[in-house]
Amino acid sequence: MTSLVELIAKSLVDNPDKVEVTEEKAGSESVVQLRVASDDMGKVIGKQGRIAKALRTVVKAAATRENRKVSVEIVSENE
Repeated sequence: MTSLVELIAKSLVDNPDKVEVTEEKAGSESVVQLRVASDDMGKVIGKQGRIAKALRTVVKAAATRENRKVSVEIVSENE
């Protein structure tokens, strides 16, 4: 899942070298953390969160094919 999120995020942002994706497993569920530069937060989230929602939908669909539960968190580089 991390490679999918990383590929999508890097194509959206101005600073692809600052994109970091990590995955934490908690039982049967995984949490993918997407960390981008603070300047690129708006590009990843989109107007009214549409891009973030689409990203989560794509990841959820890919995870469903593998019988997994995956959620995506978008975190600013400063945090």
